[in-house]
Amino acid sequence: MDLRMPDLNLILLAGNLTNDPKYSETKNGTPVINFYMASNKRFKDRNGVIKEDVCFVGVVAWDNLAISCRDNLQKGSSVLITGELQSRKLFSEDGLTRNMVEIKAKKIQFLDAHRAMVGALDASAAEASQEESKLGEEV
Repeated sequence: MDLRMPDLNLILLAGNLTNDPKYSETKNGTPVINFYMASNKRFKDRNGVIKEDVCFVGVVAWDNLAISCRDNLQKGSSVLITGELQSRKLFSEDGLTRNMVEIKAKKIQFLDAHRAMVGALDASAAEASQEESKLGEEV
């Protein structure tokens, strides 16, 4: 019997954008958006004092999901992200190489009350469109 760890790379994170998203397009015209989010965790320490820990995470979204984010998100927006971790290398002007871990978003739910309905619909449409384009590439 072969017992191996399953390959699983899944992130589910809720939080708020710490900056306005930065939208761009690749040389091939593929939409991409990058932003940072903060996810807060409240807990009691040994003395019963309520503390807060904040985790800052970079997020990248592609294609129609990027367009939906561009149209619906801004600094302070609340989101629920489903995606996977990815790492990439960054090269600074002074020649240093840095490794960065970020979330590659697969689904983004917009949690702000005034945007939630429109955003959820846009994100679902974006996901459906992405799946259709992937199917077309596989053929």
